[in-house]
Amino acid sequence: MTHTAPNPKIHEGRNVKRFREMLGIKQDALAFELGDEWNQQRISTLEQKEKIDSEILEQVAAILKIPAEAIRNFDEEQAVNIISNTFNSEAYYVGNPQATFNVNPIEEIRKLHYEKIELYERMLREKDEMLERLERLIGRG
Repeated sequence: MTHTAPNPKIHEGRNVKRFREMLGIKQDALAFELGDEWNQQRISTLEQKEKIDSEILEQVAAILKIPAEAIRNFDEEQAVNIISNTFNSEAYYVGNPQATFNVNPIEEIRKLHYEKIELYERMLREKDEMLERLERLIGRG
């Protein structure tokens, strides 16, 4: 039989604060949603509590639109460990994990430079053609 003791590293108040901040919700706004007896200072006190009353936690979770279990079980240290242990240099490849990207920044700058020169030369040719047309029109007139 397994014993399910609460994780002592989990601080529910801190988790409420983290989720609230991630969602861009101010303490005043959360207090307003919780009701008249709540204010910014009471939210601040709530966020300092290691364990939050289940009923209040459910209300806060509903306002934040996240499961209460997310607040109860979120362990930042464990999340960081999972991310650091699963991230590697190829983690950002979405479609093809075997893909290799060899980008030489100097070469890319050279390409842009040559493209700019080609554009400038094309614009000069077009300007000359336009002047020739104008001269012909004026000469005929």
